[in-house]
Amino acid sequence: QVQLVESGGGLVQPGGSLLLSCTASGTIFSVNGMGWYRQVPGKQREVVAGIISGGITNYVDAVKGRFTISSDNAKKQVYLQMNSLKPEDTAVYYCYMFVKTTYGGPWANVWGQGTQVTVSS
Repeated sequence: QVQLVESGGGLVQPGGSLLLSCTASGTIFSVNGMGWYRQVPGKQREVVAGIISGGITNYVDAVKGRFTISSDNAKKQVYLQMNSLKPEDTAVYYCYMFVKTTYGGPWANVWGQGTQVTVSS
């Protein structure tokens, strides 16, 4: 069974930076897409950034120019470098990976448990 564990969240002042990391454990045959979502209590989870094969990335408009997503498929890791943080970035951040665990098996989304990011002075 594949599990994802996030780390790097915490409390930071406006204008500060954080690096979120997400590491997968378990048997993964192939990965086709990784990314980050965030959720504020009472609101729907929203996509923040994604990365697919070839290093193609996409970002929600609110974080473009401030956040950078990267990945290391060999290490089964995905990262989110967050700079120039704003109070409105406060949320629980979840990583995901779109994986196959066997050659002939189905693709499935796997989610982490979330890490809290709080931007406040």
